[in-house]
Amino acid sequence: MISNVGVIGLGAMGSGMARSLRRHGCNVHVFDVRTEIAQVFAQEGGVACASAAELAARCDVIVSVVVNAAQTESVLFGETGCVSAIERGSVFVMCSTVDPNWSIALESRLAQHGILYLDAPISGGAAKAASGQMTMMTSGKAEAYAAVGPLLDAMAAQVYRLGDRAGAGSKVKIINQLLAGVHIAAAAEAMALGLREGVDPAALYEVITHSAGNSWMFENRMAHVLSGDYTPLSAVDIFVKDLGLVLDVARATRFPLPLSSTAHQMFMQASTAGFAREDDSAVIKIFPGIELPKKP
Repeated sequence: MISNVGVIGLGAMGSGMARSLRRHGCNVHVFDVRTEIAQVFAQEGGVACASAAELAARCDVIVSVVVNAAQTESVLFGETGCVSAIERGSVFVMCSTVDPNWSIALESRLAQHGILYLDAPISGGAAKAASGQMTMMTSGKAEAYAAVGPLLDAMAAQVYRLGDRAGAGSKVKIINQLLAGVHIAAAAEAMALGLREGVDPAALYEVITHSAGNSWMFENRMAHVLSGDYTPLSAVDIFVKDLGLVLDVARATRFPLPLSSTAHQMFMQASTAGFAREDDSAVIKIFPGIELPKKP
């Protein structure tokens, strides 16, 4: 196990991943633009860094868990980015949901700096990240896997190796996000219809979660609706972004995605209605004439 590991981005997933690495004996360095979040992790026994470059100078492996490609660009190539300080032969593990073609190009760009790259999007939610039980969809060169294999196993219960170069991991994650977004939108529509028809929402939830119509997203996200708690674990705007990526990938090859298009419009409507930073289950708020459960 590599001793010095860096985690950049301490959101719902990154914080859990950093703690999983610490539990497995790693000396974990962290960086987040919200310095107070990094300081909390330092108080638990980690090391807070003032910049991505400072973290890169101290670590042989960097795990990036930022929101999108633009933030990854900044983490790597910004004024205080990793590339300015990272040692040749180090490994950059990219866990964001991005355009697969961008990920493919990034592997070549980093190779010019002597940096190994692993395309490694993640799924499972904050709770599974915290317990080391999430899923990683990875692809990259054998040398990158050889360097970070034990670290991946420390962070995830399922590590899928999908190819020997970047891109395959991001393609599978895009397809996962297609299903996740459509399932959340469908779950919200079903719950909204139940509310409109006067069905007790708790009873509806109980029946559906024990019937053929259930999905992981219905069970997970409609629990948020029942509690009236829209604290963002994954925000509405995440699916504005991710379903947008899904549609961009399909559009490039003129492949029709009617359900994805509809779900994307639903999240767009929720975002522009003022729910952009609420939990993605807040997409249910676009339906008129329903009374949603209130937070106790």
